[in-house]
Amino acid sequence: MSNWSYTKGLHDLGNSVYAYLQPDGTWGRSNAGIITDGEASLLIDTLFDLKLTQQMLDTMRKSIPAAAHIDMVVNTHANGDHCWGNELVADAQIIASANTVEEMITDTSPLQLAALLKQAPQLGQLGEYVSRIFAPFEFGNITLTLPNKTFEGELSLVVGDKLVHLIEVGPAHTRGDTLVHIPSDRVVFTADILFIGGHPIIWAGPTSNWLRACDRILAMDVDSIVPGHGPITDKKGVAEVKGYLEYIYQEARKRYEVGMPAMEAARDIPMDRYATWTDGERIVVNVVSIYRELSGDLTHPGKVSLFGQMAALALR
Repeated sequence: MSNWSYTKGLHDLGNSVYAYLQPDGTWGRSNAGIITDGEASLLIDTLFDLKLTQQMLDTMRKSIPAAAHIDMVVNTHANGDHCWGNELVADAQIIASANTVEEMITDTSPLQLAALLKQAPQLGQLGEYVSRIFAPFEFGNITLTLPNKTFEGELSLVVGDKLVHLIEVGPAHTRGDTLVHIPSDRVVFTADILFIGGHPIIWAGPTSNWLRACDRILAMDVDSIVPGHGPITDKKGVAEVKGYLEYIYQEARKRYEVGMPAMEAARDIPMDRYATWTDGERIVVNVVSIYRELSGDLTHPGKVSLFGQMAALALR
């Protein structure tokens, strides 16, 4: 595995490419990055709230002259911890896949999550759980700021003289997951296609797309791989995530075929191999998603319902 230190803040990957890490990588503690060349800059993702995003931008501007003005931003997917700080860079060209923008519009908004947290004391187990994972963040002052440029499939950008490839690999984690590949520097930012040291969560699926995304990363000529959550990794980290997804799919399918309910299956699948990974309650969402795949069900349960099921497992 990679020997990069897992500490909060800016990490120089070489040749004016930087990762911004947020340990411990659990709910809302996402990674971001910045690519520069000369005076040009491309920010990869904003963070979950305005305070964290401003702190990241301030850190970048202290160390990187080109970060004084952000030219372009890529939102890798629609989850709030990768885009809800967009208003602080609203004068930049903000780019995302069309599927990502569609999901940003229809997904839980910052104000809805703020309202849920206010109601938490009256929501029993669900309220206790969402408070545990989301109370450190401030959502009530966020204005959802959508990307102003979209693409489908792939898009090549130029940052100074540096070529950057955006590669849409969703639906997998979400509907429009995007990889950010800098071939000349042998670096890829994978966003939430990779959770290193934590359980991935299959909001969208299908699992087969996510496995293909892992294979796409494994086929790249890269040395440094920046996940959406967790420490900087290498191809061993990709293989571990792929192995997890294969294992969960196989175990869920066995239980689906004998008629075991999804929640019971989530409790029943042995997780010893992943006992040290954080956020183990996400297995519930993953099994529910795999069951939908196997049944051909194209509907998606509401996230509040899924958080309720995770709460039941996390607080048992």
